[in-house]
Amino acid sequence: MAQARLIEELIESLRALPGIGPKAAQRMAYQLLSSKKKEAERLGRTLLEAVDKVHRCPSCNNLTDSDLCQYCASPDRDDSLLCVVESVADMMVIEQSLSWSGRYFILMGRLSPLAGVGPSDISFNHLVQRVGDERVKEVVLATSFTPEGEATALAITEILQRYYPQLRISRIAKGVPAGAELEYTDVNTVAQAMLNRQIRENN
Repeated sequence: MAQARLIEELIESLRALPGIGPKAAQRMAYQLLSSKKKEAERLGRTLLEAVDKVHRCPSCNNLTDSDLCQYCASPDRDDSLLCVVESVADMMVIEQSLSWSGRYFILMGRLSPLAGVGPSDISFNHLVQRVGDERVKEVVLATSFTPEGEATALAITEILQRYYPQLRISRIAKGVPAGAELEYTDVNTVAQAMLNRQIRENN
């Protein structure tokens, strides 16, 4: 009975992770329990150490076990460019695209009045202070294109323009994904692609 209880608790703990359903959690639990004891112990030690030592970067809110995260500490980043995202996962997607060489700021959420999430809950004041302290020239808003994400981008634009009228504020474009076939793309995405079209100069 004790063993079954512990297995169930492990499965329930894994289910708490985002995107992990009951079957996936069960498979992961049995895989962990079927692995060598040393591997399971190493995973357990690493997880406990990470929970104990990993914290938010005081500059951008990224997760790190150092004073500053690797992106804030890097001397090769452009201090005049700041990309604002909702989460660490969003930042990693942009980083993996190899399309950005500036700094980051992670809101750790987005405005959602119905859920009780306001500007003070997603580091608006910290963002305003950082833009001023580091003399940022351009802020790129890379929040999601959900109603909440759009509202967050609009609110950030309004507050930054109030404090820094000369600041350049841009929004990432939205449109047809690379490699997608037009006939299988939803009409809203196609509409945005048309609105965000770029003019190609004649050679």
